[in-house]
Amino acid sequence: MFCLQSGTDPRWTALVCDNMEKLLADHAYCEQKASATAMSMVGKYPDDAYLAPRMIALAIEELEHFQRIYDVIKARDWTLGHVDKDPYVAELLPLIRKHGDEHLIDRLLISSLIEARSAERFFILAEALPDAELRELYRDLAATESRHHTTFVSMASHYAPRDEVRARLNELAREEAAILARLPIAPRMH
Repeated sequence: MFCLQSGTDPRWTALVCDNMEKLLADHAYCEQKASATAMSMVGKYPDDAYLAPRMIALAIEELEHFQRIYDVIKARDWTLGHVDKDPYVAELLPLIRKHGDEHLIDRLLISSLIEARSAERFFILAEALPDAELRELYRDLAATESRHHTTFVSMASHYAPRDEVRARLNELAREEAAILARLPIAPRMH
């Protein structure tokens, strides 16, 4: 699916179905972090007329997703709790090259991989959850996350030839699969 080099371990599905309060809290924070990351890119590249408006739109959309998940949590009298560091993202970030357009391209491609993994898991949840309201929520969000994945790849292709972007995405996707394989399975989005 997408550019991913591996699928989610089926044990993840069973674990999160039994721990939806924890998963939803983690998911809410993932949406909040995605919004903040998009805005941080606007701060880093404020005069990039191509990137800035796209990142602003993405930040708004991710914040709307946060609101949707937050509302579900509150409607069920669950708690959001405190944000934990995401070990998956923490291992992906050092893969980003440090300078120039390579840095920007890698930031976009890492974001693409995160969105692809989220979309894959949203599709899984849309089929596996016993709760009809949550199945519908994840079905709806899966389509958006899929679009975000391709949007990030398209944006990266604005800064380098498409074949170079695709090669780098495949390289990063292999690393992403290795990271996912070595992390413990937990009731987290990633």
